[in-house]
Amino acid sequence: MRRIHALVDWLRACLAAFQFLTRLPIPVQIDYTDRVFQRSSVFYPLVGFVIGLLLLLAGEGLSHVLLTMPAAVLLLTIWVILTGGLHLDGLMDTADGILSHRPREQMLEIMKDSRVGAMGVIVCVLHLLLKFSLLYTMLDTNRAGGQGSLLLLLAIVPIWSRWFMVAAIRMWPYARPNSGLGSLFRGVNSKHVTVSLLVALLTTTLCICISNTTKLPSWSIVLSFMAITTIVGSGIAAYISSKLGGLTGDTYGALNELLESVLLLAVIIIIGL
Repeated sequence: MRRIHALVDWLRACLAAFQFLTRLPIPVQIDYTDRVFQRSSVFYPLVGFVIGLLLLLAGEGLSHVLLTMPAAVLLLTIWVILTGGLHLDGLMDTADGILSHRPREQMLEIMKDSRVGAMGVIVCVLHLLLKFSLLYTMLDTNRAGGQGSLLLLLAIVPIWSRWFMVAAIRMWPYARPNSGLGSLFRGVNSKHVTVSLLVALLTTTLCICISNTTKLPSWSIVLSFMAITTIVGSGIAAYISSKLGGLTGDTYGALNELLESVLLLAVIIIIGL
């Protein structure tokens, strides 16, 4: 009976991860306790895996019925809809705070404001333009058929950006110890990070097994994503933490968005070599 209860608890945490990070219909009522939030972090890469597969299917379908430009716009739109703009909101709030060049406490207050400032809008527009251009390049190259299915690599991107959110929660202090949604994750420990890393490795391997038509060996794909995510993500997180005295829920979303663009850019650069 105890094992059944434990299994139900982990299943509840898995569903909570999908409810929190996506707008996929999960018609289950969940009591969002600290324990549920902490355990749900283990499944963040799994959420990224599902998002990646949906993007892979959407990209393949759109590229067969539309020209590359509208296909890229619609694929980006689907990407935003799948997450409900949750991470984009975090990116805009983080940009408003960090780029205000105010003292730490004022930065945190600016980030709490529900209104979006000029810097948030500018960063969001530039970020979406970059993402669109990268998706356009991937779809165009994929259609040409010169490098195999680049959309496979697109499907892996959301896995690692979401894994790093878990790592960031553990590795950097929380800037608002007694407030904010992100404070619910304070109990995330090294075991959660390790298990989520195993989930990321497993789902990446599974994704490659489903559709690896690239010329790259499987091990190099996995190691490249893990290395780029860790190195670039750590640099961005360290910079933000130095400004705010830690990270917040908004900065976790910003990290996810920025890493998605960095990983997409890395895919384009590596394939182009």
